[in-house]
Amino acid sequence: MNAKDVDRATAFYRDTLKLPFLFRFGDLSFFNCNGIRLMVGRAEKPEFDHPGSVVYFKVPDIGAVYAELRQQGVSFEGEPHLIARMPDHELWMAFFHDSEGNTLALMVEVRP
Repeated sequence: MNAKDVDRATAFYRDTLKLPFLFRFGDLSFFNCNGIRLMVGRAEKPEFDHPGSVVYFKVPDIGAVYAELRQQGVSFEGEPHLIARMPDHELWMAFFHDSEGNTLALMVEVRP
């Protein structure tokens, strides 16, 4: 995930999203994202300096996490909303931005 300000981005992922911080090496910070290693750092070349891919965080209660993150100043594009009705669940999401402008999302699968 690209960051213009690695200190600011590290604080966002560690302190706001509460992802387990693994280590920092130079301008790179690493986090454990439920078994996937997430790297946050500066783009090494201009052609790599673009927003990262959307990372979806599966949460048990999207309303509670949405409210908690909003209280911490996280900028959301809108409230949690229904994305799709599947045969066995509804998919709800809420999109937001990290400290560097990258798009992220909360998601929950609600079973009837």
